[in-house]
Amino acid sequence: MNTKPNNSQHSPPTEPTSIANLLAEARRRLLAAGIESAGLEARLLVGYQLNMDATRLIAHGEQALSDDQIGAVRALINQRVDGVPVAYLLGQREFWSLPLRVDEYCLIPRPDTELLVERALGRLPDGPARVIDLGTGSGAIILALKSERPRIEAWASDTSSGALAIAAANARDLRLDVHWFRGHWLDAVSPRPWFDMIVSNPPYIGASDPHLEQGDLRFEPRSALVAAGSGLSDLATIVRQAGRCLRPGGWLLLEHGHTQAPLIRRMFEEHAFVAIASHRDPAGHERVTEGRLADE
Repeated sequence: MNTKPNNSQHSPPTEPTSIANLLAEARRRLLAAGIESAGLEARLLVGYQLNMDATRLIAHGEQALSDDQIGAVRALINQRVDGVPVAYLLGQREFWSLPLRVDEYCLIPRPDTELLVERALGRLPDGPARVIDLGTGSGAIILALKSERPRIEAWASDTSSGALAIAAANARDLRLDVHWFRGHWLDAVSPRPWFDMIVSNPPYIGASDPHLEQGDLRFEPRSALVAAGSGLSDLATIVRQAGRCLRPGGWLLLEHGHTQAPLIRRMFEEHAFVAIASHRDPAGHERVTEGRLADE
């Protein structure tokens, strides 16, 4: 009886997947998903999963990978293709040159917010001062300030226990001392002490804003993004409370939406602030407004 030959026995062996091949595959998939920085993100995600920096990835590009390693990298790339932010996948984002832990309980720190830090540092003395960061999230703002002005007494509040846990972990990692409080804006600290400066990047997006369904915002906590009153409610609350908690001559600095600056300046004027000014981010948008509480 005639039998057909078993062609599979004569097929060439499958080439093992190398680091270079997996990097190329990751880049192609990210590009196809519309991610502009596909090359950078591919290196970050593959390097994270393989515990290798960019230099080692290149130097060991021909190294063959196990099926488990390949599967783990592809699973990570799948999540990124689905839109999960890189910062959440890596569990970290750099801000003000500080490595910060981040997760789904807090906003991902953004370069625009460094303008708030710059303006605050310009108003802080080199000596002691009491500063509070409202809605601290990952602790990015207050930790940046504390790293630059070690003599300040640093306070921070947030309504999210998950965010405060991340912020406290970041402070421990950086060996920076901050007093953490859970609660709604300045209501978190009672009885209210006097502060020399209040800073905040509060929610300022309206609930119907279409940007909420785009990019990283889809995955970030809505409570840290959305405010009532077309995004102005929390900003208004902070301005109102600040006048009762700042020392005369103390400073309030707020990050806000790029169309909100005129309304924020008016709020400051109505609550006895002077030297009011708005400052533009690198894109040219008015992003931070500051004011000094009038002396008694």
